[in-house]
Amino acid sequence: MFSHVGKILHVDLTEKKMWEKPLPEDLRSQFIGGRGVNAKLLWDMVRPGIDPLSPENVLIFGAGALTCTTAPSSGRTTVTCKSPATNLYMKCSGGGHFGSELKFAGYDHLVIHGASERPATLLIMDDDVQLIEAFNLWGKSVRDTNEAIKKDLEDPDIRVACIGPAGERCVQFASIMLSVYHAAARGGVGAVMGSKNLKAIAVKGTG
Repeated sequence: MFSHVGKILHVDLTEKKMWEKPLPEDLRSQFIGGRGVNAKLLWDMVRPGIDPLSPENVLIFGAGALTCTTAPSSGRTTVTCKSPATNLYMKCSGGGHFGSELKFAGYDHLVIHGASERPATLLIMDDDVQLIEAFNLWGKSVRDTNEAIKKDLEDPDIRVACIGPAGERCVQFASIMLSVYHAAARGGVGAVMGSKNLKAIAVKGTG
């Protein structure tokens, strides 16, 4: 039995706008979940020939169709974008609780558009979505970033996806860490996050 919430959260870092869209039933049935839906969204949103490190690229996080079920090894999060390492479609997947928490907050997928003018953290607390400045986090390691966010928000259970200094510098093999220990680590997805000046995404859901 699949576990779809039925919503996609879009965040435009350039315009500082957030909006929700429904995840259509036909999209769910044709592409099932995380990896498939992410690929379709990327296909529809990214035109050929763009620079992967430009604001035109999108960065998509998708929870698997079985995430939040009792299926073994189903707590996966797929990250999709155009890769700066290959200049092609890239998807990679990581474990941990980030995808589950995204669903608990009410979303199957998160699509990041544009680029922030300044270092930023995206905070998702159910339907309360905010961009906050991250000057204090820029330059910190993944572990230090996790600890700082949890301390600032006074919530040790909030789930954090972030980049370290390699991602900030757009190193072409930089990863996105979905926790201190779980990595989405193929194709330079961390460089794409760094090119958007997005240091971290912190998610907490009650659904």
